[in-house]
Amino acid sequence: MPYAAARPLLLSLSEVLPTELNTGTASQREAAWPGWLTQHDREIRERLERGDDDTIVNWLLFGTSFTRQPRVLLDGTGASGPEVVPGRIRDFLDALASPGTDERRVFARATLQRHGHGVDTPADRDRMTQYLQSEIARVGREQRQFAQELAAARTLQDATAEFATRSRLFRDRGLSLDTTIQPGFAVERALDRLRGDKLLAPRSVRRVAVIGPGLDFADKTTGYDFYPQQTVQPFALIDSLIRLGLDHPGGVQLTTLDVSPRINDHLARARKQAASGSPYLIRIPLDLALSWKPDVVEYWKRFGDRVGSETRDAKPAAAGRTVDVRTIRVRPQEVLRVTPEALNVVVARLEDAPFDLVLATNVFVYYDVLDQCLALTNVEAMLRPGGFLLSNNALLELPASHMRSAGYLTVQYSDREDDGDHIVWYRRLPD
Repeated sequence: MPYAAARPLLLSLSEVLPTELNTGTASQREAAWPGWLTQHDREIRERLERGDDDTIVNWLLFGTSFTRQPRVLLDGTGASGPEVVPGRIRDFLDALASPGTDERRVFARATLQRHGHGVDTPADRDRMTQYLQSEIARVGREQRQFAQELAAARTLQDATAEFATRSRLFRDRGLSLDTTIQPGFAVERALDRLRGDKLLAPRSVRRVAVIGPGLDFADKTTGYDFYPQQTVQPFALIDSLIRLGLDHPGGVQLTTLDVSPRINDHLARARKQAASGSPYLIRIPLDLALSWKPDVVEYWKRFGDRVGSETRDAKPAAAGRTVDVRTIRVRPQEVLRVTPEALNVVVARLEDAPFDLVLATNVFVYYDVLDQCLALTNVEAMLRPGGFLLSNNALLELPASHMRSAGYLTVQYSDREDDGDHIVWYRRLPD
C-alpha cells in the first residue's frame, strides 16, 4: 500500500496512530511508512498462530470424532460441564498419539509440538494436560471479556453503537479461520435486496473477491469434525450469484484474498484436483435439534444446486442422531473459477482489473479502527466505481474515502439469542 494512498486516512486518524506515524515532520512520517507496514504485516501474520491455538481449544471442547464425551460449551460466563474436560483431554491426547492420516490430528499434534509439547511419555502427557487446561482457561477468560464488552455496549441502548462494538470485538484475538454456511444465507439475502433495489443489474457480476474465505476445522458452536476440512464461502457466493441471475454471461471469476498459507494451499490443491477432473466435496451439516428459521433450512436444502449436485453418503456415527448432512459435489469447472491470492488486505491490494463485488464476512471484526480503515482503502482501490463491498461489520467512513454505506439487512438464523448477522453494503463512489 503506497503512502500516498494511506496519507489522507492517517491525517484523519491521528488520535489512534502509532507513534512512528504521528511524530516528526511529514517527510519523516512518510519515510517511516514502509518499515511500519512491513512490521505490521509481520504482527498480523503472527496472530495466525494464536488463531491456530484457539482452533485447537475449540476442537478439544466441541469435537465429536475423537471422543464420546459431551461437548463443553463456553457461554461467556464460564464452561458448562467442566467435569467433562479431563475426559475430553484424555481422549484428545490418545487421538494425537495415533494421528494416522487424520488432517486435524496431524495439524494439532504438529502445532502443539512447535510449542514444545508432546504425547509420547507419561511426563509429556502430564505437561500437555496442564498446558491444555491453561489454554481452556484463557479462552474462557476471553469469552467473558467479550461478553462484558457487549453487555456494556447494550447499556447504551444504542443499536448503532452496539454494532460498532461487535464489529471490532476480536481486535486483540488470534486470527481464526473457522467458517460456517450461515453467512452465505445472509449474503444471498443481501444480494437479493441489491437486485430488487436495482443496485445490481441482472448478469452484471463478473469479477468478485472473497476476503478471508475461511477453512471449516471446528465450528465454535457445534464443532462438527466428521468430514475433511473444507472452504465454503467461495462456492456459496458463486452459487447465489447464479441462482439470483446476477452472474455475467461469461461466468463469474472469483479471487480469494487471504493471509493464511493453510487456506491458500487448500484452495491450490482443490484447483489442481479439479484440473484433473475431480470435484470438490462440501459437507453441510444441520443440527435438527436447533430452532432454525424456515428460510435457513430452505437455504440448506438448496445450497450448491447451481454449482454442483448432491450425493448421498452414509452419515458418520460421529455426526450424532440429530444431525442431517448434505454432501455437494462441486463441478470441477466451478472450482477452476476460484483463484487464491496470498494477500494481507490491511497492508496491500491487487493491481489487476477491478472487482464488481468484494465480500468480507467475519474478517474486519479482528481489527481495530486503523486497520479497518487501511483495509477499506485497499478494497476501494480494488473495486470498480459503483462496485460493492458486503460485510457484516460496521466500518468507519472517512471524508477522504469514496466508500459509502448504501444499505443494510438484518438476518436471523435461529431463535437463539444473537444468532444472526447485519450485512452492510458499501459502494465505491466515482472518484
